[in-house]
Amino acid sequence: MANAITWVEIPVKDFERAKKFYETILKTKIQPIPTPRGKWGSFPFEMGEVNGGAAIVEGKGYEPSTKGSLVYLSGGQDLSKPLSRVEEAGGKIILPKTENGGFGFIALFTDTEGNKIGFHSQK
Repeated sequence: MANAITWVEIPVKDFERAKKFYETILKTKIQPIPTPRGKWGSFPFEMGEVNGGAAIVEGKGYEPSTKGSLVYLSGGQDLSKPLSRVEEAGGKIILPKTENGGFGFIALFTDTEGNKIGFHSQK
């Protein structure tokens, strides 16, 4: 097994607010996808890839949280750039850019929905 993760769903209370937040900090577009489970929006991914996708999801049973599993999103080449947009977009930085013991850099923030999310980058 090359990658244990198939995809990650980030729970949200207000789909449009969360969509705007993630599009702003990541400078990307989230693609709404119809699903019977609620509102679902996919982060960009490579067609044909079966692993590594992420989405925001609003629906029954999806509760934002700062506890439990921690998702790290790609911070690109340098996570300082997307991290610099977090607070202006309505989130809060809870751990600034920090060296991660030879494994690049990490940072933590809360999104507009109340989730604790991380960024990772090599620089």
